[in-house]
Amino acid sequence: MPNTLLSVSGKYVVRTYGCQMNEHDSERIAGLLEMDGLEQTDSFDDADVIVLNTCCIRENADNKLYGQLGNLKKLKEERPDLQIAVGGCLAQKDREIIQDKAPHVDVVFGTHNVARATGLLAEARVSGPITEIIEESEAFPSALPVKRDASHAAWVTIQIGCDNSCAFCIVPAVRGREISRPYNELVTEIEELAASGITEVTLLGQNVNSYGRDLTRKLRGGELPPGAEDLAGKVWVAGSHTARPLFSDLLRSVSGVEGIRRVRYTSPHPKDLRPETITAMAEVAEICEHLHLPLQSGSDEVLSAMHRGYTADRYLAKVHAARLEIADLALSTDIIVGFPGESDSDFEKTLEVAAEARFDNAYTFVYSPRPGTQAAELVDKYVASSVASTRMERLRKVIERSSRLGNESRIGQHEEVIVEGRSKRDPNMLTGRTRHNRLIHFPANQPIRAGSYAQVNVTAARTFNLIGELVEVTAPPKHRTRIPVVAS
Repeated sequence: MPNTLLSVSGKYVVRTYGCQMNEHDSERIAGLLEMDGLEQTDSFDDADVIVLNTCCIRENADNKLYGQLGNLKKLKEERPDLQIAVGGCLAQKDREIIQDKAPHVDVVFGTHNVARATGLLAEARVSGPITEIIEESEAFPSALPVKRDASHAAWVTIQIGCDNSCAFCIVPAVRGREISRPYNELVTEIEELAASGITEVTLLGQNVNSYGRDLTRKLRGGELPPGAEDLAGKVWVAGSHTARPLFSDLLRSVSGVEGIRRVRYTSPHPKDLRPETITAMAEVAEICEHLHLPLQSGSDEVLSAMHRGYTADRYLAKVHAARLEIADLALSTDIIVGFPGESDSDFEKTLEVAAEARFDNAYTFVYSPRPGTQAAELVDKYVASSVASTRMERLRKVIERSSRLGNESRIGQHEEVIVEGRSKRDPNMLTGRTRHNRLIHFPANQPIRAGSYAQVNVTAARTFNLIGELVEVTAPPKHRTRIPVVAS
């Protein structure tokens, strides 16, 4: 029900600074605001409520947030009734800093109380600025209304938190320990999404490979309690009741939902990538042939300092095994340049691994210290910014070469594409995404709705995208034109 203390008229803006999980949280915040009667706008000037949803993995997200808060100060002075809220990982970590730097912020909330966003706004309207941070969830958050940006594709969070201890990462501190969403609850949601016309789902988690490990630990031993099947699925309950993760089972169940044509997931951890997951990708047609597998470094010494739990050789062995089993696999990754203590030799090993892995795409970052992490304390081992920048440029060239070669290998092939809409740069072109998560642009010779499936012949390749010609539309979209607010 709407919060009666919050005005049921007006407009809102939600801005996201972060990863796909932050993006999905923003969809849920938008859903809550619309349930309270507000309408979305793209303009801060028109908004009655502004929510900034944050990430703290990279330093640039911090800079964007505080820069934006500075810009909003004048707007708040001109319009005192304007409400500004800051949520997400950075709010979880920097609650006092936000209050100090930006006293014009009305609400600060963390990663574990997204459901409280509109309630806190309502309370702040009456009582003044509020900061509410829950340190850790005991259970997976309840389903919330969602305002999705796309009407044919959906993100579905299956797991939150992380039990790993990577030296550079603040996520365990702000997201807490791993908590998995009940198995049947996920399958039911995806059935509902498919019934509404969604044909592509992306399963999200800080470490999707470990989905269900916490659930099976609770259920092991003795007689299974009522509801065990709802928590862990039929396959696990009918099997040996080991503590293995349930991710491969979930992949198969989700892929079997009528109406779902594509299933993606992100992000797995290399040390937890299990053979049964690769086998599921190879055997199930709905699971896309794309694996995002963060490398972070090609140096064993650096990987050890990062606490990653694998070596470069073990990483490459998993890549090799995946390519043997999955025909035409696309591979993307994350790499950090300039981690404290990284030598020239360490970096050369990263270049060697990147070249051998033949990444189709990579998200590359110059290391930035995150306060509260172990790596941030290695001040005497920091790599000079000029050195890191030079290394980044060399890595970029290696990644671009492998990406370009991979794209050039597609020329002359027909690709199944899900149409995303008109190109932002050229309205005469349509943009679609292949099963390998490659963007492809092709002339809009006929009106084609977003969410349609089409065969496109690849005619040219760029470094990070393809150019093609429409062969035929193979399936129209199934969704309604209006994007509904649904529970998620």
